Amino acid sequence: MKATTAGTSVQDPRVTANIHAAGAVLWRASAKGVIEIAVVHRPKYQDWSLPKGKLDPGETPVLAAVREVREETGLECRLGRYLGHVTYPIPGHRKLKRVDYWAAEVMDGEFAANSEVDELSWHPLERVMDELSYPMDRQVIRAFARLPANTSTLLLVRHAKAGRRDRFHGPDEQRPLDSEGEAQAQALVSNLLAFGASEIYSADPLRCVHTVTPLAEHLGAEVVIEPLFSETGYAAATDSARERFRELVSDKNVRVVCSQGKVIPDLLEWLAERDGVTLQPARNRKGSVWVLSFVEQRLVAADHLDRSLSIYNAKS
Repeated sequence: MKATTAGTSVQDPRVTANIHAAGAVLWRASAKGVIEIAVVHRPKYQDWSLPKGKLDPGETPVLAAVREVREETGLECRLGRYLGHVTYPIPGHRKLKRVDYWAAEVMDGEFAANSEVDELSWHPLERVMDELSYPMDRQVIRAFARLPANTSTLLLVRHAKAGRRDRFHGPDEQRPLDSEGEAQAQALVSNLLAFGASEIYSADPLRCVHTVTPLAEHLGAEVVIEPLFSETGYAAATDSARERFRELVSDKNVRVVCSQGKVIPDLLEWLAERDGVTLQPARNRKGSVWVLSFVEQRLVAADHLDRSLSIYNAKS
């Protein structure tokens, strides 16, 4: 697609934005089970839009989405599936702005007017289109509406960078993270928490366990060791490993699974083929994350956060 007017999504990878922002379709279920969407009023622009804002220096889109929701609405949220992005020109400037969006369920908090937003209103999903000022926001809502709002999230992590195998003299299962890997493990904490990470499972190699140890320490949680998710365990009992992974999908807890490079592609291909999801190419680098969304144990979306936590999307 080519960049045209404001509010047009640009999917062409050759089109490069120089302003980056993130936001969310913030949703809740009413007492009657009706899905309602939050729309915010910005007095500076006299418009009604979805909560969003520019990334701070060094901030990932994932963290920016959660922060902007908090700053503009006073509400805490939990991210779910990735909804894509819109890219549009900034009037009066030779710049393009890209905004990445996630579905985000309200978890806590109360709206309070602030310097950016003076009103927040909730609207049923089927009627929210008429309340939005911009076609690009309606485009994001359409992406949200393609699947159920309430999905189960499973976070699949490839272990962070470890020292070179030929320079480590002990058993390979005991090869530790190097300094870059330790930094990756620390950076994963806040990004995984943005999706509500609450329980942690790991293949038994030390580098896998150490990748999720900072998250476990933050949560005060145990790292449950799952040898089936190691390369040797998966190769020896592939069917059992796949079934165990499927068993970890939960509608109550957001689970993190840390595994290895030769396991993750095959496991994802099996899930995608089983459930009719098309995976887009991803490098699956060390320290990257797959955000997997399920409805009643069926995979409906797979979104990849690479080592720099940028976005690759897979659609069903």
